Amino acid sequence: MFGRLVRNGAPAIPQRLAGGTQLQARNAVSLKTVKERMRSVESIKKITKAMKMVAAAKMRGDMRRMELGMPFVKPVQNLFERLPVEDKSGQITLLAITGDKGLCGGVNSAVNKIARLSIVEEEQKGNAVKVQIMGGKGEAGLKRLYGDRFTTSFTDLAKMPWNFTTASVIADKVSAADPKRLQVIHNEFKSMVAYDTEPHHAFTKAEVKAIDKAEWSKAMDVYEFEPSIFEVWDDLHEWYLACVVYEGYLNNLVCEQAQRMSAMENASKNAGEVLEKVTIQYNRARQAKITTELCEIISGASAV
Repeated sequence: MFGRLVRNGAPAIPQRLAGGTQLQARNAVSLKTVKERMRSVESIKKITKAMKMVAAAKMRGDMRRMELGMPFVKPVQNLFERLPVEDKSGQITLLAITGDKGLCGGVNSAVNKIARLSIVEEEQKGNAVKVQIMGGKGEAGLKRLYGDRFTTSFTDLAKMPWNFTTASVIADKVSAADPKRLQVIHNEFKSMVAYDTEPHHAFTKAEVKAIDKAEWSKAMDVYEFEPSIFEVWDDLHEWYLACVVYEGYLNNLVCEQAQRMSAMENASKNAGEVLEKVTIQYNRARQAKITTELCEIISGASAV
């Protein structure tokens, strides 16, 4: 039998043993690839869990700021909401409020979508549209199609905690453009799993001046002003605009962190499912390799 296994001075490998060797090499490569994939998926799962914890911590801070800030801004907003709103044509400025970071579901895409629809709707009516953006995602989402409508962009707002001072600076920039009409588009927080995205009308100085005096007095006579309202009106309007920006961005921040928590939780869940499937695949390949080695041992013993 040994003579049959020798060819040209070198031991010849039987056909069935050669096939087993090739299968063993393929299994080794397959096992290594699957093992690397398992490590990658496990690392992704750890990262998404950490990102969820970070988003939860940030959301608690944003929620606290919103709870403390709403009693401060709501009274002046309620005051201006008493004024009559007239549907007029003419130039309009859109202030779209988005975030600077992604991985938060469709929060930023929803604002960009409403902004695009508003631009198309107003331009179909023959009104000139100017766009002001808060957040890098809004700028990236609207710049390609509507970059020529941009007047001002405010980016990298997430680098520092949001406060009323920053909102006042942005409100001054918006007011300096002297908009005839103003629409603020942002996400409004409802719950951990729900939010609304709608354009909100904000009163401009030009609109207030055009309101009928009788209607204006009827809306403001329920309040008492010291000094007179005519003396403090400009300051009151600046405060109102800053409150609109402050409230809008706070709502958007809370929505962003809530949706980021949800997105990272889903990503961790998906990574766990993938890891389970890959682990089963690895165990099957390892078992196949062991079975192949046993078959080779038995075949070799039988050949001898």
